[in-house]
Amino acid sequence: MAIDPLVFMNTLVNRFDFTKEDKDILKSNADWGLEIAAEMADHFYAYLGRDEEMNAILNQTEGRIHRLRETFVHWFHEMFTGIDDWGAGYSQRRWQIGIVHVKVGIQPQHIIPAMATVVNEVGKKLKTEGKSEELKNALSKICMIDLAFIEQSYIEVSTNAVLKETGWSATLFKRLVTHGAESM
Repeated sequence: MAIDPLVFMNTLVNRFDFTKEDKDILKSNADWGLEIAAEMADHFYAYLGRDEEMNAILNQTEGRIHRLRETFVHWFHEMFTGIDDWGAGYSQRRWQIGIVHVKVGIQPQHIIPAMATVVNEVGKKLKTEGKSEELKNALSKICMIDLAFIEQSYIEVSTNAVLKETGWSATLFKRLVTHGAESM
């Protein structure tokens, strides 16, 4: 059940109706995105740092939080630039970000509200600085696409681990999950 990041990206682009106009407005505001990225990193990590479990992960090794902030700034700016017009390079990078979240042990229960914090703070910044509703919508779409990559990585890693350990087929696993959900 290996995912193809570009196919997944294209699926999400269609589902979110992430248009050429959305891409154009993000690109035209890339400098602004870079300008506010560090501030958004502050909001993101301040939120996560209030949680005891996340704070321990963020500060597990010396200098980790500093490296994470730098990575966040790059990630945030890339949403505006699209790296390669939101193509193979962008999708592969987003997939790797998701895999790193799984490896480090950052659960969706932390990422979703942290991303919501960023979206909320960006919304305030957009309003304060008189930015367009079109920019807000485009940025919301790409944030949710990026979040979908992180969420999908948990599913893929978990599923692949179970299939590898048990030797089950993907069809059997899906059937067991579906039946398990029916019983809840």
